[in-house]
Amino acid sequence: MTARLHVDLAALAANITRVRATVGPAELMLVVKDDAYGHGLEPVVRRAAASGVRWFGAFDVRTGTAVRAAAGDDARIFAWIAASRADLDAALAGRLDLGVGDAELLEELADAARERGVTALVHLKIDTGLHRNGVRPENWPTFVGRAAELEAEGVIEVVGVWSHIAEASDAEDDQARVLFETALGQASAAGLRPVLRHLAASAASFARPEFRYDLVRVGAFCYGIRSAGGPPAEELGLVPVARLEADVVQVTRDEVRVGLGALDGLPSSLQGRAFVGTPAGARSLRSIGDRESVVAGWPGATATDIVTFFGPGRRGEQATTDLAELIGTIGEEIAVRISPLVPRHYDGD
Repeated sequence: MTARLHVDLAALAANITRVRATVGPAELMLVVKDDAYGHGLEPVVRRAAASGVRWFGAFDVRTGTAVRAAAGDDARIFAWIAASRADLDAALAGRLDLGVGDAELLEELADAARERGVTALVHLKIDTGLHRNGVRPENWPTFVGRAAELEAEGVIEVVGVWSHIAEASDAEDDQARVLFETALGQASAAGLRPVLRHLAASAASFARPEFRYDLVRVGAFCYGIRSAGGPPAEELGLVPVARLEADVVQVTRDEVRVGLGALDGLPSSLQGRAFVGTPAGARSLRSIGDRESVVAGWPGATATDIVTFFGPGRRGEQATTDLAELIGTIGEEIAVRISPLVPRHYDGD
């Protein structure tokens, strides 16, 4: 394999600064699910913590405990998937904040906290229409009432109320926000006083100030991955953090063969559609094999040349979201599917 993924940690830090300046006074939660969107969890977390990030969104408990090891004791780590009692015990041991959107899970967490003699840090989730777990609005008053009882018992502390939104249209998101505001009022009526409200992810955190509340969960934008159909990264003031490249392994009369293919995570559906970066600028990506790809040649091409498959565009390559839009998906999917066997190299540390 001649491929490698270069991760520019200085660009990551610059994006974090840009996001924090945009969403303030709300606080940034850097989402690091899927191995920090394929960029490498530990280096990303360490650099983000050094850049002042205090909150990390880990998705699951296993990732959350890895973030704790990388970020240290002072970090706040939010995980919203706990699939077993072992997960709950690990979350309590690691002092993770847990997103809870299910009445049975709330009781299981309370039982685990009682047995350990600790207080669980909880963010209650209302389903505002995306149906990505969360308590249905008709069940919410009973749910927050029970949470208030458990908080009075001392086995949980309700730190926050949160939800996901679709970010598909302003009208749908406005409807979700109405449900969220209603849920906040019902939580208050039940006697809860959460200090954190969080609803927005990357796109809404930039475009809709009223969605920011106290905390915003931003993943893609911090890695310089714009939203599909959204403004370009440079308009947002963001820089792509990752650059995927590979060496030329063979040169023929009008094309070059490059050491990166579908088994390394390059979507085969990009062949014939995408452009890559070369020493001579953009060239078409003609075909994608299992381990090698074929690119349109250029004058003077040699086996010492490097081809860039995605990155900041300095050599004519496209960004991850540009590629994603060619095949009807999102930039994050292009980033996370790159094989973990492709070496990661870290620049700007």
